Amino acid sequence: MQSGVVQMMEESKDHLVGGRTNQTRAFPRRLLQLLMLFLLLCFTFSVASIYMIKYFGFHSIVPTVKPSLQPCIEEEWKNIELWINPPSNLLHTMNDKELVWRASMAPKIKKYPFKRDPKIAFMFLTKGPLPLAPIWERFFKRHQGFYSIYIHSLPSFEADFPASSVFYKRQIPSQVTEWGKMSMCDAERRLLANALLDISNEWFVLLSESCIPIYNFNVIYKYISQSKHSFVGAFDDPGPFGRGRYDENMLPEVNISQWRKGSQWFEISRKLALYIVEDTKFYPKFAEFCRPACYVDEHYFPTMLTIQASNLLANRSITWVDWSRGGAHPATFGISDITEEFMKRMLGERSCMYNDRNTSVCYLFARKFAPSALEPLFLLAPKYLGF
Repeated sequence: MQSGVVQMMEESKDHLVGGRTNQTRAFPRRLLQLLMLFLLLCFTFSVASIYMIKYFGFHSIVPTVKPSLQPCIEEEWKNIELWINPPSNLLHTMNDKELVWRASMAPKIKKYPFKRDPKIAFMFLTKGPLPLAPIWERFFKRHQGFYSIYIHSLPSFEADFPASSVFYKRQIPSQVTEWGKMSMCDAERRLLANALLDISNEWFVLLSESCIPIYNFNVIYKYISQSKHSFVGAFDDPGPFGRGRYDENMLPEVNISQWRKGSQWFEISRKLALYIVEDTKFYPKFAEFCRPACYVDEHYFPTMLTIQASNLLANRSITWVDWSRGGAHPATFGISDITEEFMKRMLGERSCMYNDRNTSVCYLFARKFAPSALEPLFLLAPKYLGF
């Protein structure tokens, strides 16, 4: 009986071993069949895809998906408008440090890869209103695209220019300024920095609310754009109101032989405007050591630009003023002063240098005019000012 049981166990063992061997041999055969079926399906799909693309186009099989990353060149040209077009809103939220940092950026390649009409930036440093605005409105008429306007007024002032005015929404973020102090230069730097954000601004003119143009736009544009020099008054005054204001603490950045004085009303090129907004070398010295009776707005820019680029300066202003009445400030002209004789005197022939040659046209702007002078100026402008 035991021998029978043993025999049955051995037969069962042989059966199990044989079954495992058969399964092991069958498994690769089934895997091969599945692989062949998969390859056949891939081949069939490929043939069908080629056929559909040939006759119906790629979009018939797969929906078009726009790649999230565009080629570098295409993206660069697509977005260059952001660099070309001036800011649509001058009332940005940048503080002064952020503003001058942004404005100090300049292209290294001088040739522009787009059509560019160089503009003059007219920068008005005012307390509030522009009482002579009608004169300027007439001056700018029909010259869009060749000028831009920026106004720095007291922060509390709210302009009410109509939408049709060239001064509409041209105010920049401003701060309180004090005559003769560094806050005045800060305001001028602020105007320059905002104007530099427009890549088409090539020349920058600083004006007050009491200024008027004394030639038409075409004459002024040609005069400024064709000049080899920028018009910054910068002269060495050996007297108490010149070198007498120098402080030896200005050394080593500024020595007394480099100390200059001049009018704050200037016209400068884009290159000089960049020198001003990016300056961190001279600014701290003037802020600390040129305080009343050293009037920093009369010395900072003339001195710094003389050191940086004296060969680019005409060393004269193009804004006419009358000092004949004496005093700390030039004469102010009201309604009773504006006569034909006055206009002839203001526009009278003079002699100065322009592009290294003598010229009789030395001034393009004039000040100081009271609000009451508007009406007679407006009436005489067509005959004497050409607009």
